[in-house]
Amino acid sequence: MLTGLSVRDFVLVRGLDLDLGGGFSALTGETGAGKSILLSALAFAIGARAGQSLIRPGAEAASVTAVFDAGQDHPVRALLSARGLEELGYEPLVFRRVLRRGGPARAFLNDRPVSAALLEEAGAVLADIHGQHEGLGLLNPSRHRVLLDAWAGSESLLAATSRAWTVLRCAEEARAALEVRLARAASERTWLSHALDELDALDPKDGETQKLALDRATMQASERVAEALASAVQVLAKANVEGVFANAGRTVSRALSAPGLTGEGASSGLAARMRSACESLERARIEAGEAHSALSAASSACEFSPAELEASETRLFALRAAARKHHVDPDQLAALRRRLRLELEEIEHSDGALAVTIQAQAKARAAYDVAASQLTTRREAAARKLGKAVSGELAPLKLEKAKFRVSVTPRVEAGPHGRDDVAFQIETNAGAGFGSLDKIASGGETARFALAVSVCLAGSSPAGTLVFDEADMGVGGAVAAAIGARLARLGQDKQVLAITHSPQVAAAASRQLKVSKADAGGETVTTVDTLGANARKEEIARMLAGANVTKEARAAAGRLLAGA
Repeated sequence: MLTGLSVRDFVLVRGLDLDLGGGFSALTGETGAGKSILLSALAFAIGARAGQSLIRPGAEAASVTAVFDAGQDHPVRALLSARGLEELGYEPLVFRRVLRRGGPARAFLNDRPVSAALLEEAGAVLADIHGQHEGLGLLNPSRHRVLLDAWAGSESLLAATSRAWTVLRCAEEARAALEVRLARAASERTWLSHALDELDALDPKDGETQKLALDRATMQASERVAEALASAVQVLAKANVEGVFANAGRTVSRALSAPGLTGEGASSGLAARMRSACESLERARIEAGEAHSALSAASSACEFSPAELEASETRLFALRAAARKHHVDPDQLAALRRRLRLELEEIEHSDGALAVTIQAQAKARAAYDVAASQLTTRREAAARKLGKAVSGELAPLKLEKAKFRVSVTPRVEAGPHGRDDVAFQIETNAGAGFGSLDKIASGGETARFALAVSVCLAGSSPAGTLVFDEADMGVGGAVAAAIGARLARLGQDKQVLAITHSPQVAAAASRQLKVSKADAGGETVTTVDTLGANARKEEIARMLAGANVTKEARAAAGRLLAGA
């Protein structure tokens, strides 16, 4: 529901703040007072096109703010959430448009900059505006399907059709992707076979390159160790260290038998030193022998095979060369081999794989056709009922010669919402043919048609605010009373704002606002006043009598108000 409307420097309005309530409110005033300006201001606030002519003369900018109160389960909440505005929560929605002189209009929703398209999309589910020359509600053909589905209660069928459409699209995309892969793979079959033969001959293993590199490093280290041990053994053998120590020991032993070192009077100190030297030489000979044996044993135990190192390097180089050829890491060769084999097998078994996707697509298509057909059947039945219901409202509104129908025709392309185009169409003159509401009907007829449709859709339309601009144009008496009665009936469930020149319509309202135009400071401005009981009776009397309000007009106004 529209709870507030603030207008600044818009056409003839310098400044205006309206607090609006529920039910049916009538906007009255003399011709040219600016009643339609308020409708234009509201339309501007919720996304209608804007031109520089909307800025009040002498002002630099025009702005309009419209505040709507929408419940937690209102469709606008889901719409805004889907557009990334879920942080708005459940607070009132404040639509604001600002148009500066020489610049484009800017749009805001709860002070967050948004596009005019988003503002219009959100505003369309909050308010239906039915003017003489443009419409943001029933005159928008893109909304007719939504309105018919809501009236028909097609939510479950719509959901089923949408799900079936998603499955169908996935099946179609899977088939198309497979066909692309198969076409590409078939053209590369020769290359695949050759590449796979090479990889089969190479027979790469997962992680093999890393293991070969480690083994190679180990064998290269073993080669250096073996060379060092062999060199040490050779040095000891060439030096004949054991022989040297043995010869030295024998020489010293022979010297100990010299006469000066044996018998009485011999030098015991020297002999003792010589015997110690012999013992040291013998130990050295033994240690040298043990060292020679240990080095020989270590050299024999060092497992190094030049052939193995060469084979490992050859294998490693072959793997790296293949990896460079296929532009992969060497350790990915085994995975590449498996992938190429799968691609080749896919080609060889392509008929079976393609048949599976074709079958899945056919199954998804059949399921979608069933869901869409059920939705079409529901729409066609609802279209007949809605057409009949709206037709029943036309005669009392002086549209007895007109015909109304809801057209359900096949779409060029099916989609998640089914296979139907829905359009509200009218024929105003017999034999003239049916056409869209906004192109065939006159201004007053359009508003009355919109009123008739709105009366029938009242319980299902998400829009909580309905605005009518002179639905009573060109009619009076019983027809005007019928219009007023229908607006009042709509006001029981919706917020209704109606611009009217008819006293019968104004009397049917639960609230009356008077729009006036006056000179202020050398310029013309528009004001709006909420009328009390007496002022309202006087305004309706003016509408009945014109400039000279008579007692009879006041009495008639009283009767109209009492009868309403």
